[in-house]
Amino acid sequence: MATRLAAAGGPPGRLGRMTEQQKTPHDLPDVSGLSIGILGGTGDQGKGLARRFAMAGHRVTIGSRKAERAREAAEELGAGLPVSGAENAAAAGESDIVIIAVPWEGHRATLESLRAELDGKIVVDCVNPLGFEKGKGAYALDVEEGSAAEQAAAVLTGSRVVAAFHHVSAKLLLDPEVERMELDVLVLGNDREATDLVQALAGRIPGMRGVYGGRLHNARQVEAFTANLISINRRYKAHAGLRITDV
Repeated sequence: MATRLAAAGGPPGRLGRMTEQQKTPHDLPDVSGLSIGILGGTGDQGKGLARRFAMAGHRVTIGSRKAERAREAAEELGAGLPVSGAENAAAAGESDIVIIAVPWEGHRATLESLRAELDGKIVVDCVNPLGFEKGKGAYALDVEEGSAAEQAAAVLTGSRVVAAFHHVSAKLLLDPEVERMELDVLVLGNDREATDLVQALAGRIPGMRGVYGGRLHNARQVEAFTANLISINRRYKAHAGLRITDV
């Protein structure tokens, strides 16, 4: 099941008549050789992304506060995949691009402890600040900086922070019977080169596409929308994602 959002700019019938050149305003970079570190990679979301990027041929390092736990998570993904485990600092330092997938409660502290290792790198934040209330479900939390991604940018002043991968189902990422992830990933950031790279990275996973979603100050509503998707999934027993039409 996918939630479809119609882009502005004309009726749906125009979609089939648009040329590829019109739909793609610029070429995305080749990211096939990039190594990826995933901090918080022992959780389902991080581990699922590690699996999919490794299947696409990327060298992936799962990071955790404890190296042994990270290595165990890498082993769980199966032999033959280019995935290893290491303590967070090592995973961040040895990777070309780093994805932050830690629980919200440890978000700031984790980033503050890794400023040096993340300096100069593109850092992709996919953390959703959510709370859960019995009988009411998930809801978005207020963040002083505006969003988790903006908090990351405030802490990591020497990094290029991009927000992405918020609405990807961990269950589908880990399911060996799911060959294609049929959804779009909203990519937000203030650095055009960095958002282009993350869009291209999303496209390395079969069925997935990265779509530019605005500057970093727009990350708040993207993170918060995860609460709506959780409600959709519970009501319809689904693993809903997004598809952006007419783009």
